[in-house]
Amino acid sequence: MDDVHILYNGSCPICRAEIHHYRDKAIANGAPLRFDDLNAVDLGTWTMTDDQAARRLHAKRPDGRIVSGVDAFALIWERLPRYRWLAALVRFPVIHGLASLAYNRVAAPILYRRHKRRMALEAVERRP
Repeated sequence: MDDVHILYNGSCPICRAEIHHYRDKAIANGAPLRFDDLNAVDLGTWTMTDDQAARRLHAKRPDGRIVSGVDAFALIWERLPRYRWLAALVRFPVIHGLASLAYNRVAAPILYRRHKRRMALEAVERRP
């Protein structure tokens, strides 16, 4: 199985904790996953802006195609032994639709608003 690259927001405490959990599992199991913090990587290779990258979780498939949201999580889960069942479950059409709705309408917007708030506070703190 070829590597999947995951693009996540390392400045988001919730995102960082979840990705570190998956990264630790990937290392322990030799899973073909690579994790890129959007704050420390050239986003040109991802063909997206900082703002687009911060809005949701993204994954680059071995063929170079980029997926995001629930589909990105499914790519992570299918490569981790104890999560494969979750990848299979979330790919059922009804489950995928509900999970995507929850991620796209609730989780991702909340995390993005928190990100924007953190960025604004950091900008204020940097002012002389």
